[in-house]
Amino acid sequence: MAKCAFCGKDVTFSMQVSHSHRRSGRTWKPNVRRVKALVNGTPKRVYACTRCLRSGKVKRAV
Repeated sequence: MAKCAFCGKDVTFSMQVSHSHRRSGRTWKPNVRRVKALVNGTPKRVYACTRCLRSGKVKRAV
C-alpha cells in the first residue's frame, strides 16, 4: 500500500466496534495521491497525502 513520502502517513490497523460491542479487525488507509513533485530539486512521481498537498509541504513540479 502507498505511503506519504513527506509525512510518512501509512495504513493503520485497529478494531472496529459495533453497537453490540462485537469487535472485528479493520484497516484505515490514508488518502494519498500520486503527484509529480520536486524532490531535492528534481521532479519525481511520489505519493503524497492530501493534507500535505493542502498545507503546502509539497512543491508541485510543472
